Amino acid sequence: MSSALVCDPEELRTLFLFEKLNDEQLERLCREGHIEVLEPGKVHSEGDPAECFYVLIDGEIALTKLSGGDEVETARTTHKGAYAGAWGAYLGDKVEQKYGGSMYVIKPSRFYVLDGATFAEMIKEWFPMAVHLLEGVFFGNRKSRQAIDQRERLLALGSLTAGLTHELNNPAAAAVRATSSLRERVAGMRHKLAMISQGKFDAAALESLVRIQEEAAAQVAKAPTLTPMEESDREDAMGEWLEERNIAGAWEIAPTFVQAGMDIDWLERIEGTLQDSSTQVFEGAIRWLNYTVESELLMNEIADSTNRITSLVGAAKQYSQMDRAPFQVVDVHELLDSTLVMLGRKIGDAIKVVKDYDRTLPELPCFAAELNQVWTNLIDNAVGAMPNGGTLSVRTYRENDCLAVEIGDTGTGVPDEIKNRIFEPFFTTKPVGEGTGLGLDISFRIVANKHRGDIRVESEPGNTRFIVRIPLTQPDEGDDGGEPDGN
Repeated sequence: MSSALVCDPEELRTLFLFEKLNDEQLERLCREGHIEVLEPGKVHSEGDPAECFYVLIDGEIALTKLSGGDEVETARTTHKGAYAGAWGAYLGDKVEQKYGGSMYVIKPSRFYVLDGATFAEMIKEWFPMAVHLLEGVFFGNRKSRQAIDQRERLLALGSLTAGLTHELNNPAAAAVRATSSLRERVAGMRHKLAMISQGKFDAAALESLVRIQEEAAAQVAKAPTLTPMEESDREDAMGEWLEERNIAGAWEIAPTFVQAGMDIDWLERIEGTLQDSSTQVFEGAIRWLNYTVESELLMNEIADSTNRITSLVGAAKQYSQMDRAPFQVVDVHELLDSTLVMLGRKIGDAIKVVKDYDRTLPELPCFAAELNQVWTNLIDNAVGAMPNGGTLSVRTYRENDCLAVEIGDTGTGVPDEIKNRIFEPFFTTKPVGEGTGLGLDISFRIVANKHRGDIRVESEPGNTRFIVRIPLTQPDEGDDGGEPDGN
């Protein structure tokens, strides 16, 4: 409830905002604005069209911002002349005119109230040079930040690209090596087929041998996993068995058969099939089957390598959100997994990754590619905190109406004296030239401004956790959160 009061130009002169105005300007303020007493309660809400500019004459107000779906109080004051509301109206239609925060009256308070459009007109008319300067600062800062943000993304992309190139090179090189070896094995099989064509195997033996060959190929696909001790024992036994039968290179053939899951009983079946044949024929049969097994193993290696490449390319597409809409509904676990794959080389073998996912969480409406940048920055920082190895934990869970993602590490921790500064732009604890100090700042703005969420840190030596909370219900796709409010 409110009541209108008489506007006194001399009273306006006592407010610091208006103390330098002349009599004519003060009279115009009173003529085009008004004095109003507001009772305790909300005056305006964040995100609503910015219609009025409020200046406190006496009373008490509180200003809030949304964070993670909750209102966080950013200021509470009784200071005469404190202002809020459509203070950015002078920027006109160059920016979206919405209230950047909410304002509450704590106790009955008296305000000078002016329509936002009228306020903008006065500012432009009375202070044209100041308006140009303020516009230059506002838009200059925005462009500078965008340029720096882009550089930070490019730096991160360069690091990820180097890691991905390394990860792709390993399976690609393995596939090339396996293909070269496979060509040699196929050539060897052609040689043995030429021997078979000379009639050294009768029809029954050849039929049995072909059947055993098919069984050998099938056996490769279901070979058991052996311990190093079991594998060594089997290779010794098989090598001795082959050597007793005068098979040249017995100790080179044995490991291949063992790797494919073959045993001595299987070899004795071959021997039984060819019991009336010469040693030379038996050895030829063993080598032919060895080529078969090696070929199957090499084809498996090629398949594994190409599947790994496909998996990495898929992770890269998921990470970059290539060919996908900027705003979409996604499974956050897919984003986290693709980021872990992309950072796999940087994480290395000395760091153990522990995932604790709540798979019952609903899909999240979000700017997926930008959230991947948040996960990249947080995981990269966690890895950097564990130069000698440790445990990287990635956990998801529901917290009220928010989806929470927790990135933890067992590093040295964040000292208490800098906890409140880590999200400041350009603040870094890394040596000069190794960090821009923008990773956490960019992450915070993506989470807070783009997704109406928040990031908090809880840290002690050996247990640091960055917790990101994002509301499960997001604004419309076109609403990117705008610029931070200046209240």
